[in-house]
Parts: sequence; C-alpha cells; structure tokens
Amino acid sequence: MISGAHVIVYSKDADADRAFFRDVLRFPSVDAGRGWLIFALPPAEAAFHPADENGRHELYLMCDDLKAEMASLKEKGVVCSEVHEERWGSITQVRLPGGGEVGLYQPKHPTALKLTK
Repeated sequence: MISGAHVIVYSKDADADRAFFRDVLRFPSVDAGRGWLIFALPPAEAAFHPADENGRHELYLMCDDLKAEMASLKEKGVVCSEVHEERWGSITQVRLPGGGEVGLYQPKHPTALKLTK
C-alpha cells in the first residue's frame, strides 16, 4: 500500500531553502541525519499535464486566500511575483533563497485534498 509521497526540490543552495521552509513557512521537519531536513507538507494532490518531453516537474503550494498569504509572506521579507489569473486559479511565484521559485496559488477548481482525510 502506498502511504505517502516524497517531493524533491533541487536547489543551488539547499541549506538556505531548507531554512526558508523551516523558519519562514514553518513546516515541521525531521532530521534525517547531519542536518538533512525532511519536511512534512500539507495535504497534497497530483496532476498530470501534457508536455513535449518528460522529466519536468513543478511544486505549487496551495492556499485558501492568496492575497492574505502574500501579505503574511511579505511581512517576513519574502518576495512574490505579480498575481496571474488563470482559468484554474490565482497564482504567484515565491522566490526561494537558493534562487529557485515555487508556485503559490488559490485554486478555482475543485480540489482532491479532502479525499484522503
């Protein structure tokens, strides 16, 4: 039986991005050894989109109120991109300390989050 999912985010500065998830986003974590933090994530869902090639993956964090979440992040010094309105949700990009970005969005579509509770 599959009991969970493990997401890997590659980073040029993994230590800084781990600190961001720990200190700014306040996601709980365990130390897998030598300071290697593994984070608990909120409930998740997976979607499969058509693409011209395999191997591309993206991470989006979801919220119920994008404007409020962006304001909270701004108070912590986090830079978010402009909000883009898409058919499926309101979305911004959050800049990570390591230079990468993760998406943050408020979905407009039904979500599968409550199906596993």
